[in-house]
Amino acid sequence: MDHIQDIIDRIEQVVQSHRLADGQYRRWLWQNATGSRDLGPNPYGCADAANILYTINRFPRDLEERQAWVQTLQSFQDPESGLFHEATHTPYHTTAHCVAALELFDAAPLHPLTEMHRHLPTGKLEEFLDSLDWVENPWGDSHKGAGLYAAMVLTDEGNGDWYQRYFQWLWDNGDPDTGFWKQGAPRQPDAAPLYQFMAGGFHYLFNLEYAKMPLRYPEKVIDCCLEMYDTDNILPYMGKKCSFIDIDWVYCLTRASRQTPHRHQEVKEHLRRLWRTSLDFWRSVDWDKDESVHDLHTLFGEICALAELQQALPGEIITHRPLRLVLDRRPFI
Repeated sequence: MDHIQDIIDRIEQVVQSHRLADGQYRRWLWQNATGSRDLGPNPYGCADAANILYTINRFPRDLEERQAWVQTLQSFQDPESGLFHEATHTPYHTTAHCVAALELFDAAPLHPLTEMHRHLPTGKLEEFLDSLDWVENPWGDSHKGAGLYAAMVLTDEGNGDWYQRYFQWLWDNGDPDTGFWKQGAPRQPDAAPLYQFMAGGFHYLFNLEYAKMPLRYPEKVIDCCLEMYDTDNILPYMGKKCSFIDIDWVYCLTRASRQTPHRHQEVKEHLRRLWRTSLDFWRSVDWDKDESVHDLHTLFGEICALAELQQALPGEIITHRPLRLVLDRRPFI
């Protein structure tokens, strides 16, 4: 049993150190070597500060502060295209991320997601999904394929038939060897490493979870996740810095395990192994200087992993109040 409220309190202090004004947060505190960081109010700084505070039960209650946050997030939207933009991510990712953050405030963008509407007509959604790079860039392009659904469903700009077609495409294109997407892509000679199919698959999986839709091959998802952990066929910094790879892997394991008893004890054992590595990181991190901690976006990714691990390992990770995974409320991180 690990009591980690002191870690949660330090995380709150990090978020507050990024605060510029009510609802305005910078993503980074210091510039990088190339001078490319936006040190002002940033879409990811503002969205991820809200996400983190929601997760650790420090979400703002003051109505004026909440309204200031909503107005800041809404201000990042391009009224013509309806998209949100930021230099480090594609517009579909930034749009879905900001729309999802607004949802925490029971709010929405000011303008329709006009550019995304081109995927609404019959056949256009499938054409878009087919056009993504499923072989060499399954992780990066998953931001587009998953972000489209998340943004459209949270703004109610899709419809029942469109949502059904989206999930039918995922069912039809599941890969029977890995459980991820797209069928046959991981076996191509120029395919990306397997962990990228897992990390990309995570983005579609949280859409499936939100819509209460099933994985087609949950046993294969579990097999792949356990294999890549045991054979080091995954990024070497798992559990050793703030990133998104931990929540990608943990969520794929835990949510696939909800759909099948396949290798249940092994899943638990592997989650505990990652938690021991992660706890060592949190206990030794330099809270003032660590780059991954002071990027609110990567910090948010690691907090999500912590929240999902707490759910998956009951009684083993103790906080004053249980952490709240934002993905249990709405899709997209």
